[in-house]
Amino acid sequence: MSFALSCLRFMVSAGIRSPRSGRMAGWLWLRCVLGPHLQRIHRSPDPSRAEGRVGRRVRVSMGCNYQPRSLEKHTDSILGWASALWSLSYYSSPLLLCYLYRKGRLLTFDCWLGRWKNSEYLQFISILEETKKSHTPANKKKLRCYDFDFLHWPSDFSWTEFYSFKFHKFNPLKLSKAGVSLLKPEPRLRGAADSVLNSVRTLPCHIISFLIVHTFGRRMLYPGSVGLLQKAMRPMLQQGQAKLIEEFDGQRNKLVACDGNEIDTMFVDRRRDGGRKGQTLVICCEGNAGFYEVGCMNTPMEGGYSVLGWNHPGFGGSTGVPFPQNEANAMDVVIQFATHQLGFQLIDIVIYAWSIGGFTASWAVMSYPEVQSIVLDASFDDLLPLALKVMPNSWRPLVQHTVRQYMNLNNAEQLLKYQGPVLLIRRTRDEIITTTGPEDVMSNRGNNLLLKLLQFRYPKIMTDDGIRVVRQWLGASNHIEEASVYSGNEVDDDWCVSVLQSYQADRDVSFPWSVGEDMTLEGRRQLALFLARKYMRNFETTHCTPLPAAEFHSPWRL
Repeated sequence: MSFALSCLRFMVSAGIRSPRSGRMAGWLWLRCVLGPHLQRIHRSPDPSRAEGRVGRRVRVSMGCNYQPRSLEKHTDSILGWASALWSLSYYSSPLLLCYLYRKGRLLTFDCWLGRWKNSEYLQFISILEETKKSHTPANKKKLRCYDFDFLHWPSDFSWTEFYSFKFHKFNPLKLSKAGVSLLKPEPRLRGAADSVLNSVRTLPCHIISFLIVHTFGRRMLYPGSVGLLQKAMRPMLQQGQAKLIEEFDGQRNKLVACDGNEIDTMFVDRRRDGGRKGQTLVICCEGNAGFYEVGCMNTPMEGGYSVLGWNHPGFGGSTGVPFPQNEANAMDVVIQFATHQLGFQLIDIVIYAWSIGGFTASWAVMSYPEVQSIVLDASFDDLLPLALKVMPNSWRPLVQHTVRQYMNLNNAEQLLKYQGPVLLIRRTRDEIITTTGPEDVMSNRGNNLLLKLLQFRYPKIMTDDGIRVVRQWLGASNHIEEASVYSGNEVDDDWCVSVLQSYQADRDVSFPWSVGEDMTLEGRRQLALFLARKYMRNFETTHCTPLPAAEFHSPWRL
């Protein structure tokens, strides 16, 4: 009641008396009430777009943070603190929740009043409403000049409008209620009576696993989905997004996946630059605390490629939670968007992933085998060994069940389904995906990913002797030791290439190959080391160091 009286008094004091002007003012007021929080006005791609006074036009064309009036600014500051305290007190203090709720209701009126008096906000809200009514390229171009709550961003692409089964060649993929298909762990064969008894006996384990993964487990695996972390990183993310839009003419888009999650993406188009690399699209898959605003998409972008970055479900502007099913659904709509709306062919797409992003990257090449190639940086073969290393040994059965049931990031298993070029980048001082420590390079799970890939593709070469010599090469901690192992086995690169090309020309078959079947041990060792060096490159640094553009290479092709 007090809120309605305040609105009425304000309209009367503003001189709103006629029905027509009253309706217009009421509509504008409502837009300010329901409108999103405006954060930045980006530099306009077309300087003539900016409207208003000359001074204002210059400031907008250079890009600037949105400057709220004092009333709105003060209210936003208080509400920001209230939101942070709300997150902290969610489980600890219900009484504080009630206090913050009442306090927020009293302050939001001041925020709406500040917006109603701000010409910049009124111009923004008019463009937003016009874009929602008419989603034309011209309106979208105007809207991209603003950074605001992504929840209010109109949808740019919906999976349901363009999906076709012809793009899925694996197995073929079928949709379930949850979304696209995933590889499932092999079930244990049991009798009917034994199966029922086992289900009853393991019921407590199932319940505990569910509680773990839906409380702290998922947040430990994907810390970037934690709201408090995102609040702390917000200035950095806003700065990164402004750079992508204002310096590289990045295009932000909202994609709707088949599960209804909205995926926040950023596209930098280099095709107009005329370079060969610009005709290739690199789709980037971030790590467990990575965002496209400050993540790995900068590496191929600096290399001159067209780049499409996206945020995990629950990260940044993306909705949902980062469970494997939701991750695969998001990856699927990103590829559909790249092919249907951006106009890239699958053969012109490279999938690039860092760390845990290897799961969605390997799913993508498994499901879209026509993709040009895949580059996996600081990734692993399977989540389970890494999960076991941080949990007590007595929890082993529980950890195994939880990972396999809810977080089965089986990167190697998915990668083996792909026939195209692969490049693995191993960080020699990686402290995250090693099972002992960064000083033990042999405990890096990237080694297991390489070995599994080579053993599947070249089983006759990767016999016990081939595995032994590749492990010796993997144990090298620097380029000098690598070269020593390589030269010590007298590897002849030209001979290796000729053997592989001859096999390919005579048969033109899919992997696995039987090359090396009638070969000496020395020849197999040479081929094993040659292939290991072609499939993996070492980068002497830690896990979280950004990969320089000079280290981003196209995978080897025979």
